[in-house]
Amino acid sequence: MISMSPVRPGHGVRYLFRGVMVGDGHRRAGTPLRAAQDEAGVPPGVWKGGGLAALGLTAGDVVSERQAELLLGEGRHPDADRIERELLAQGKSPAQARRATVLGRPIEHNRSPKTDKAKERTPWLAFDLTFRPPPTAHLAWALMDDEHRRVLELCDDIARDKTLAWLEESVAQIRSKAGGKQRARVKDGLIVAVFRHYESRATESRPLLHAHAIVSIRARRPHDGKWGNLSADSLMAHIVAADTLYTLYFMEEVTVRLGWAWEPREVTPGRRPVMEIAGIDRRLIGWQSTRRQQIEDALPVLTAKYEEKNGHVPGERASYALACQAADQTRPPKRAELRSLTELRTRWRTSAIRAFGACTVYRLAERARAAAAAVWARVRPMVDTVLAAVDTVAVVYVMRGAFARHHLLAEARRHLSYVLRGRPHQAGLDERIVQTAVDDYTRAVGRGRRMTADLRALYPSDTEDEAVLRPLTRKRTAPPYERARLAADALRTRAQAVRRADRLGSRPRPRTVAVPAASRPRPRPLRTGRTAGRLLEQETGVGTVEQTRRTLEAVAAELQDGIRERALVFGPRPRPAPATAPQPHTPQPGTRHTPGPTTGGVA
Repeated sequence: MISMSPVRPGHGVRYLFRGVMVGDGHRRAGTPLRAAQDEAGVPPGVWKGGGLAALGLTAGDVVSERQAELLLGEGRHPDADRIERELLAQGKSPAQARRATVLGRPIEHNRSPKTDKAKERTPWLAFDLTFRPPPTAHLAWALMDDEHRRVLELCDDIARDKTLAWLEESVAQIRSKAGGKQRARVKDGLIVAVFRHYESRATESRPLLHAHAIVSIRARRPHDGKWGNLSADSLMAHIVAADTLYTLYFMEEVTVRLGWAWEPREVTPGRRPVMEIAGIDRRLIGWQSTRRQQIEDALPVLTAKYEEKNGHVPGERASYALACQAADQTRPPKRAELRSLTELRTRWRTSAIRAFGACTVYRLAERARAAAAAVWARVRPMVDTVLAAVDTVAVVYVMRGAFARHHLLAEARRHLSYVLRGRPHQAGLDERIVQTAVDDYTRAVGRGRRMTADLRALYPSDTEDEAVLRPLTRKRTAPPYERARLAADALRTRAQAVRRADRLGSRPRPRTVAVPAASRPRPRPLRTGRTAGRLLEQETGVGTVEQTRRTLEAVAAELQDGIRERALVFGPRPRPAPATAPQPHTPQPGTRHTPGPTTGGVA
């Protein structure tokens, strides 16, 4: 999954340099960045993104402490020191030299007295995007051998880079004009610093393979090439779609490189399932998710206070807010002790073996391969664009009512991850599913870009589906996702039935013989409408019967020719001699012999 948080001047920048950039420990004052990273056993940060060329950087370069201070902490050029020295040598004033190194407007602009009518706000310097694979991937990465660890880290890198590229090409927008009312695509791309972490914040250290992608808010405008600020609204609106894309890419990379399969796991009854590696012992998930248990222990107290204050049970949004509050209250501080990855993996293996036995830990890869074989024997990974569009619209409509395109895109990617179970999908398949849903099963609502499901297109008014689906869209005691799945299953069943009836009743199937319509006791009438112009029923007449007779004779002639050719090549088939003389069969009077299956020869 992907979570997003802003990096602001002050506490946000201090947290970035003292915690995020040096792993999950705590950086002591006065310790150089590279020394702190070596002590913590985490790799140094690297630069990513298409906007690096405008700053003279290259993708894959190590993030130095001074570069991060200038770009991510002050919004200035990462090589500002050299630029200032050159400008001062040319006779520029210190203020002019400093202004030349600022990318866009200075940070102090929002605190100017000229903006007294606007609310006083702290500007954003960057976006912290945290990429986390599914829980079973953490377990496989932490408890298996070094070869599997390196492969899973590579899968995480590839999935993260592809997701950042999609955000860069399709989502990122830069603001311009007064108040940032106009939006446009960035000219070069994003500027991202990536830092990898290995463990969680739990009191007892637990494996958590994740990476912080610090996206600088500075980018260049396409029309004049000047520096400006990214639109936070665009990134926040598409963060769920990016989350599902990252999960989809990670699943595909793991399946291609390791051959594992994925299966859905229901974490909370009635909520969306999560995709996990098949074959991983579920008990290990509880051993790894100690932070979740801490949150669940603190949540009932907050829920009881909410009910006492408001007089009713919290809804979906209130429950999410209470869960966030419980997470903040139980959030432990960063550890002061730094440990290397080798030491962490040794401790994790020892703890898991002590809890569940050595067989459970050392046979993880073997059981994952066996479970993958069972999944591929049971599941047929095939995507039907129309059925996927119906499923996507039904789920999003019941969950939200009115929705935007990025809501459909996120649900379409969830559908692909569930159907394919890690098999690679065609490029642009998610967009085609969304476009089919928008064109055929939605209608515009309101003045904005919102839309809703077109119920008349999803099911006709002369069926009983409408009476089944309408109650599901209203507020019920069942969770929203459970009602959404019921609606999606009902619509998919109806779509398959309509398609089957249309195929059998209107189009002759290949390699079959058409049955004359005169043999039916009640011929079906011809239908008109959208299928007008297509032959819906075979004509009845002498010509049809004669054509059927000639077809059967031609097939019989081909069979006889094949039998003769086989006899010429292999010779006549030898007939076994009977062990005893055959007894003549004498039928009883008053009975009739009914031929049945024989053990040899031709019946």
